[in-house]
Amino acid sequence: MSEKKFVLAGVMGWPVAHTRSPAIHNHWIAHLGLKGAYVQLPVMPEQLEAAVRGLPALGFAGCNVTVPHKVNIMRLVDELHPSAQRIGAINTIVVSPDGRLSGMNNDGVGYIQSLRDRDPAWRADRGPVLVLGAGGAARAIVASLLDEGAPEVRLANRTPERAQVLAQALGDPRIQLVNWQDRNEAMAGVQLLVNTTTQGMHGQTELEVRLDALPAQAWVSDAIYIPLETPLLSAARLRGHVTVNGLGMLLNQARPAFHAWFGVMPEITPALLRDVMATF
Repeated sequence: MSEKKFVLAGVMGWPVAHTRSPAIHNHWIAHLGLKGAYVQLPVMPEQLEAAVRGLPALGFAGCNVTVPHKVNIMRLVDELHPSAQRIGAINTIVVSPDGRLSGMNNDGVGYIQSLRDRDPAWRADRGPVLVLGAGGAARAIVASLLDEGAPEVRLANRTPERAQVLAQALGDPRIQLVNWQDRNEAMAGVQLLVNTTTQGMHGQTELEVRLDALPAQAWVSDAIYIPLETPLLSAARLRGHVTVNGLGMLLNQARPAFHAWFGVMPEITPALLRDVMATF
């Protein structure tokens, strides 16, 4: 990369004011001595196409994609990485020198790594998993858990049709659909409970669950990272469960995106964690 080249990237979503992605990427830009910036791109759903089409003209190397655009944005890119094709959602766009847009998805690998950061010995094949939610994050997490050998993924969503679409898209018989009203009972025997809904996020309603049926050794994870401890994770911690918040997933998915835009694979360091934690 030319020393004089200024590289621009960002995160596209609605809203995006809460995101810690700028703190992550701008830390790496400064630490590595690169010329560039990572900015917030608040884009309403009805303006999504115009915003995506404008990325090359504005000189962007690419952008991250967050809620609510991860699925709808798929039709607006020129090519899909196999990861995004399989998952059915995009979390990263790369703009090629000729202006073509490539979509990929690093959420799943970021999620799995966040569990291994908690305990390198964690294995997906230890038992069933219950996933709450069926949006873009859920698609990536379910696909990655299946790829890692989960014997069964129980999937519950407030809108059952979305869960059915996800299950049909992945086409794996290990996915078992669960009625939302049966979500508490579906915790019986699972080794991992995952919340991918926005319930419990700052400013959102609390996720209504009871953990009575959850085995004592089960892990509880939440894709949310604001707050760092959601009411779900707080309740699970008080019961003695291992808990994992969404910050590790955010950090680990950011590394390959940064590499795609800036040509350098960054590291998650104590200095980065200090910078990011200072934003909470």
